Amino acid sequence: MDRRDFIKVALISSAGVGVMLRGVPSCARGIPASALSGRAGVRCYAGAPAEVIQTSLSDFFKIGPGPSSSHTIAPIRIAAHFRETLSALPRERLSRGKTIKARLYGSLSSTGKGHRTDRAVIAGLLGQKPETCDTKLMEELADETRTYTTTINGVDFTIGRQNIVWDRIEHDFPFVNTLGMHLVGDGDVEIFSLEYYSTGGGFFQWKGQEPEVRGKPVHPYGSMTAFRRLAAERGKALHEIILENDMAVMGVDEKNILSRLDQVLETMDDGVRRNLDEEGVLPGPFEIHRKAGRIHRQALKMKGGDSFMGLLSSYALAVSEGNAAGRLAVTAPTLGSAGTIPAIAYVMRHHLKYPQDTMRRGLMAAALVGFLCKNNASVAGAEVGCQGEIGVASAMAAAMITYAGGASLETTEVAATIALEHHLGMSCDPVGGFVLIPCIERNAFGAVKAYNAYLIATNEIASQHWEDLDRVIAAMLETGKALPQAYREMGTGGLGVTMVDC
Repeated sequence: MDRRDFIKVALISSAGVGVMLRGVPSCARGIPASALSGRAGVRCYAGAPAEVIQTSLSDFFKIGPGPSSSHTIAPIRIAAHFRETLSALPRERLSRGKTIKARLYGSLSSTGKGHRTDRAVIAGLLGQKPETCDTKLMEELADETRTYTTTINGVDFTIGRQNIVWDRIEHDFPFVNTLGMHLVGDGDVEIFSLEYYSTGGGFFQWKGQEPEVRGKPVHPYGSMTAFRRLAAERGKALHEIILENDMAVMGVDEKNILSRLDQVLETMDDGVRRNLDEEGVLPGPFEIHRKAGRIHRQALKMKGGDSFMGLLSSYALAVSEGNAAGRLAVTAPTLGSAGTIPAIAYVMRHHLKYPQDTMRRGLMAAALVGFLCKNNASVAGAEVGCQGEIGVASAMAAAMITYAGGASLETTEVAATIALEHHLGMSCDPVGGFVLIPCIERNAFGAVKAYNAYLIATNEIASQHWEDLDRVIAAMLETGKALPQAYREMGTGGLGVTMVDC
């Protein structure tokens, strides 16, 4: 199928969605309060955030083993950081330590076993890093009886499951996903400890952390409103702003950044190709069968819109199934949502035949949306539910294909806004704490919604669209805070309950 035919088929598959929307009032980016007079409880929008965003592309798009960025990648990074911190302690103090304990709290405790958090901590203590992590070792770590010896600054420690403590789910730490790392001596006396927080998308912080010294963005913004204004004032394109800011913040050249984007895109593409050929049952106690390959083969036999929908879904399912099996994937923005953006990217590269430079520009548009959601709300299912994972992934994917196709900044924003808006309120309720049900299929639906958002945005008049991205991000944060904890990655509500037979 050539590019022209593919676009025609895709449009047919979304008939009734990508129509021209006419008769909409001129956009005021907000409904006047006077229009809602007499309605009790109406509150006005507080306005767009102003804090300058310094998140970089390499920060955001991490590569590491599945199944979870907050429960697998971050714990690997945390344990590796603690190991490095221990190695800097005076030898006399370090040698008083007899063992290392990791205490898991919140969602790390409630769903950590299904997310391989225990394996991740052990791997990090053994010196593994996410991007170069030995996935075979991660499988070996499933053996709860096995122990490993590791040497830190000349002192030997025995590492195994005895080092992991599944602690309180309810707690009063400042972040839901808290991980305490402890160097313990004789009589369980604590010699040194650090309190860490997994904040979503593989990011982490620790108590008492000094602010990282970074370069200042040359184009400072803290909201989409500010970004839009800045782009107009300086005559800069979206990708130019993102690229120039990244160079300034990270102190690296353009070649370095583009090389990293290429690595991210190749990892996404590889995730689709490799996992489309896989068959069998996914890891876990449920006998969940892989279906990406079957759906892909069936889609190739279909015609028209059904074929397109099947192919797009199969790409997302393939990456998500690979992630669930512990394969390397990209945080986009998380590993739980790792299949949505790669599915759209695969369409762009292999169906629409976009060149590499266009792919990079699209990924930078996706990054802008991700930066805004991360800094002004959250991308952690444990904080705001699945709207912060699949919802943000869908918005990022919509922005990516829209901008790569040559659309304006305003139209790109509309696409992202539509995609995010129609994920608001989505709970995070993984059955048994595994990234299987409903997570895998949600990636496919996120990709389909992203494509529909792209079609709507590029066929309506952008200036007539009422919602803007800042307001929808604010709504996501408010909605996420209102979700009961059982529906924020705890696995104790929704499908996590109804799918279980007692």
